[in-house]
Amino acid sequence: MKNRYQQLLITAVIGLFSLNVLAQGPPITADKPIMLGGGSFTTKTLIEFRKTAMGQFNYVPIMLHYLPTSNTLVALHIPYIFYDLEDGSSGQSLADMKLLAKYQFIRIDGTGKTFRVVAKTLQTLPTGKELGVMELSSGLYQGYYGLVAGYESLRYGISIELGFNSIPQGDLDVLQHKLGFGLPLLKPQYPNKQINLFFEYNHQWLWEQKGYMLLYAQGIQYARKNITFDLAYQIPLVNDMPLQMNFKRSLFLGTRFTF
Repeated sequence: MKNRYQQLLITAVIGLFSLNVLAQGPPITADKPIMLGGGSFTTKTLIEFRKTAMGQFNYVPIMLHYLPTSNTLVALHIPYIFYDLEDGSSGQSLADMKLLAKYQFIRIDGTGKTFRVVAKTLQTLPTGKELGVMELSSGLYQGYYGLVAGYESLRYGISIELGFNSIPQGDLDVLQHKLGFGLPLLKPQYPNKQINLFFEYNHQWLWEQKGYMLLYAQGIQYARKNITFDLAYQIPLVNDMPLQMNFKRSLFLGTRFTF
């Protein structure tokens, strides 16, 4: 009987942990290696309102994520962009489409905690207008290759990403490092309901342009069952970039639905 109670307790703890992992969801402007079960499908968007020295950009992506297995992910991002440039021109068009793939090769689970690492590649196709705005619509092919490591517990989550983005036809190659912290404000519960705070940092080094930028994003996320809603505001802490690439601020609004 004692062993039976121990099994039930362990099962309950693991169940609460699984709810918590789902509740925290992915970071808003960063990434993490936690994956759902194989065969799951997620549709999401993360609208960005970005202000730079070049002008105002409203970026609206539709992101389709599919997990063939519990440790692999493939995705297609189809974005649209509205722009209002400082030179007086404005318009809207399809932005650069993206193909994402992940492979999780390290997974260490414990009671109420887990550590995972994934290899990641993001291929950006030159389908967008040549606006010259980083990550949104450059009209140039880009290949990103990186590693994402993450630790999750019942109390907090940490994600770290290091990657390199190559643009063969330009001089905008970037070495990027992201660091994110997630803090759930509510205890794990069923049905799933959670409010999470995210504290996210994004370092970017552009050695050919002799530029460096450190961005900070403060975010909040509401999770209910299999849907989440995201809100984040991003500002530069360090902004040593060429004048035309000067970043001012971004506002993010997002949602995702998993089934």
